[in-house]
Amino acid sequence: MSDLLYSEEEEALRSAVRGLLADRCDAATVLARAESPEADGPHDRELWKALTEGMGLAGLLVPEDLGGQGATHREAAVVLEELGRAVAPVPYLTSAVVATETLLACAGSEATELLSALAAGRTVGALAVGLAVAPGAPFQGVRHEAGALHGELTGIADAAGADVLLVPADGGLFAVHTAQDGVTVTAQTSLDLTRPLATVTFDAAAARELTRDVDAAVRRGLRAGAALLASEQLGVAEWCLTETVRYTKERHQFNRPVGSFQALKHRLAQLWLEVVNTRAAARNAADALATESADADVAAALAQAYAGSVTVHAAEEALQLHGGIGMTWEHPVHLYLKRAKADSIAYGTAGRHREALAGLVDLQAP
Repeated sequence: MSDLLYSEEEEALRSAVRGLLADRCDAATVLARAESPEADGPHDRELWKALTEGMGLAGLLVPEDLGGQGATHREAAVVLEELGRAVAPVPYLTSAVVATETLLACAGSEATELLSALAAGRTVGALAVGLAVAPGAPFQGVRHEAGALHGELTGIADAAGADVLLVPADGGLFAVHTAQDGVTVTAQTSLDLTRPLATVTFDAAAARELTRDVDAAVRRGLRAGAALLASEQLGVAEWCLTETVRYTKERHQFNRPVGSFQALKHRLAQLWLEVVNTRAAARNAADALATESADADVAAALAQAYAGSVTVHAAEEALQLHGGIGMTWEHPVHLYLKRAKADSIAYGTAGRHREALAGLVDLQAP
């Protein structure tokens, strides 16, 4: 059995990423972007450049012979923990994990070229499947005719900032560049301002075939997304717990820190236990993917069956225990609550994953 504790290399990676985010992705910066996302797009391009070109993080899951780092899902999970802790407005999960894993299931020069571009950070990719779709669940495709795509897909995460879309169609999986004629990306109103959704319309858009086995490629991408989303959720929950404990030590009522009241101690102790359990589930899911374990599907479903509700609980407690200041736009806790709520339905709801888990371990309801 693998050791789920963080290695020295993983802790060094965490320290580097956290330091970069502290300098370039503080709460005030994220809030300012949420207020005016039209400034230079939905994503922080300078931060993305620092993470990709500066640190090579977009290529962690890409083999070295394709220009990547040849690392594992464990390292990618550490990065996502820190990005979740900062609610960073960058397309790491959608491009460096989901789109990359989808392309790794494809053979041929088209997929190889795109993998190299994604690994370098020059190109941002997105799988054109609704964010709420779980691994193995049915998904919507478009019509492929004479080398072009026709149709509309909704709820596509980070499509507004993507350079290339991986689009499922009735003939396979196709790559489509968003800047070309025949592709229209329209922003949707989304709860999470740091991970925007969009509707994508294809009107005779030129497309390049990646694979005929679209189901296998999409399933691989969504499974990686679901498994590693738990690490992002862990980062969100940890920030909420840490900041709430800090605030309740500083906030005084009746000449005492509010954190000294027994009722609040119990609530925070329960939340700590839930966060620790989430870490175990998230680490197990990342390790199962990294080791290509036969239980990877079980680990991913287990992590998502648990992490979503814990993260929402952590964010709700953070908002309530911050009192009046927690209800204001100026305080960043609302960004964490919105990310937690959006993540709780991303890549399948907890209920959907519990159903999948029951089937995987042959534990059917009476």
